Amino acid sequence: HHWAVGWRLGNRPCDRNVAGLIPRADSLTDEQKEFQKVAFDFAANEMAPHMAEWDQNEIFPVETMRKAAQLGFGGIYVRPEVGGSGLSRLDTSIIFEALSTGCTSTTAYISIHNMCAWMIDTFGSNELREKFCPDLCSMEKFASYCLTEPGSGSDAASLLTSAKLQGDHYVLNGSKAFISGGGDTDVYVVMCRTGGKGPKGISCVVVEKGTPGLSFGKKEKKVGWNSQPTRAVIFEDCAVPVTNRLGSEGQGFNIAMKGLNGGRINIASCSLGAAHASVLLARDHISVRKQFGETLSNSQFLQFKLAEMATRLVASRLLVRQAALALQEDRPDAVSLCSMAKLFATDECFSICNQALQMHGGYGYLKDYAVQQFVRDIRVHQILEGTNEVMRMIIARDLLTES
Repeated sequence: HHWAVGWRLGNRPCDRNVAGLIPRADSLTDEQKEFQKVAFDFAANEMAPHMAEWDQNEIFPVETMRKAAQLGFGGIYVRPEVGGSGLSRLDTSIIFEALSTGCTSTTAYISIHNMCAWMIDTFGSNELREKFCPDLCSMEKFASYCLTEPGSGSDAASLLTSAKLQGDHYVLNGSKAFISGGGDTDVYVVMCRTGGKGPKGISCVVVEKGTPGLSFGKKEKKVGWNSQPTRAVIFEDCAVPVTNRLGSEGQGFNIAMKGLNGGRINIASCSLGAAHASVLLARDHISVRKQFGETLSNSQFLQFKLAEMATRLVASRLLVRQAALALQEDRPDAVSLCSMAKLFATDECFSICNQALQMHGGYGYLKDYAVQQFVRDIRVHQILEGTNEVMRMIIARDLLTES
């Protein structure tokens, strides 16, 4: 395991304030507790001190992420023979939740990178796996997931980016929108149309930065997620070897959705970490802030609010971890559970962070206080990797097609 590398971070007990006090309501193995501690420590020492600066100056913290990769966080659920950590979906969720307490935006990008590495490891040929996965797991190279287009968001299967077979290459034309890491990353996992209309005409290819015909749009100005660049990815007669295809022709949409099942748990886990940190920030603030002659923590109204926030956080965490187990075990209800976890946890955790901001009063609206950044960073979790409206569609469809 890579965790051995982490002992220089994990050799002192985890800060009680971060890991304790909100009931765990879970039964982690000793190993899971160890890498949770390593991740919490990494978040506290390497991420939290820089979170505001990365946001304010829009810095993509490449060196910090490479340090995280040395702990095994670059390919958490990628197989060890190509440099991954070979851990379970539940392990992955625990790690992303812990890292997210230090910087949600950066952790969310790491989760997307992990999803791309997993897609190449799972669906790529041995040649592709050996070519890309080791550098992705070490984060020597970074990956981006390219599904969304200007004209196809929730209706992803209507995508238009075309890939025409010419000899031993596909020639790609089209553009992708809102791509996390776009322009700064090295490896693009691209869904494109090799066949007819609908999901069955879509294939998945890996495009390397520097390929002629690959270019990028302007860097988007975003409300949150500012520690990762977002750009359009543009293909103009971009020739990609057929050997860079993941899976078979027409399997691309399926591969994209399989990646997103895990991605949805990962992004929900990032929301858990943000809510966890925000509850503790709110608790600490009301314990020192005085109004009407006493600390706010003496107000039963605020005590009850805090109690509700902690309860909703633990409920969200249990659902996310249950979904992670279902996905790991390939259970028939896994897709539904992943959708429920993403819907419930991202909605609840946004509401928890927003309530924590309210409990800070005017201070909560200042950029000197971290709570507003958690609110801005997790707002988008209700939109991307399948909007929460699409989650409801998936859950309802599964309910209505059960015989």
